[in-house]
Amino acid sequence: MKNPATGKYVRSEAIAEPAPGVYRLGDFSVNFYAVEQGDQIVLVDSGLPAHYDQLTGLLKQLGRTVFDVKAVLLTHAHPDHLGLAARLHEQAGADIWVHEADVATLADPRHATKYAKPERSLLPYLLRRPAALSLPLHLARAGAFKTEPVPDPRVFTTRGILAGVPGRPEAIPVPGHTPGSTAFAWPEYGVVFTGDALITADGLTGATGPRLVNRGFTHDSAAARDSLGTLARLRGYQVVLPGHGEPVTTGIAGAAGQARQAHIA
Repeated sequence: MKNPATGKYVRSEAIAEPAPGVYRLGDFSVNFYAVEQGDQIVLVDSGLPAHYDQLTGLLKQLGRTVFDVKAVLLTHAHPDHLGLAARLHEQAGADIWVHEADVATLADPRHATKYAKPERSLLPYLLRRPAALSLPLHLARAGAFKTEPVPDPRVFTTRGILAGVPGRPEAIPVPGHTPGSTAFAWPEYGVVFTGDALITADGLTGATGPRLVNRGFTHDSAAARDSLGTLARLRGYQVVLPGHGEPVTTGIAGAAGQARQAHIA
């Protein structure tokens, strides 16, 4: 939410630590995460441009600076997930990692729907639930629609360990929300970051609980539903950290099963 004293977007509560060494940042609309790896930091997604001060505040608490951010892992290339990526790449030399299927969007994030057109228009959702208009307005104020393109990303194409990233997380393609949607599994922490392949709060419809993103923001809902099977087959991951909504602490298999049963609007 927006702090009236500073005019900056921050969480209303203290920054959460859903697993030791894993920090949840962002605001009511979107999550991104910082992962400690010794004296280095890896981000999973990078929020909105307005979240820069929140990130540097956390880094200061940890005795770090932006120069300790060595990598940003993008679950997909929608503007609300890559708001700080270009800045961290330019300012700190952080590597930006993305699936090859989302590279074109990363180079032109202000026209994301050109590369992965959603199944439905947003208009019917806004007409049915006028309160949802607050979401695009908030994203606009927080700079989402002015997101800068990211040059020279590090690209992966298949499931596998990202050996060049501190902590060696596993990239798990889960296409559907976008063609290059990817989850990142971190065995060291027992955590899987699902991005928008599995969320627990849909800001457009108001629905909560494990689910797929509505069709107004999803490129291929059939593929997204199939990708829930990929997530359900993961083992040993108790904490699920989505791109939108609260964490799930009862395991990825159960969360994916619930998401499969939930209606996609």
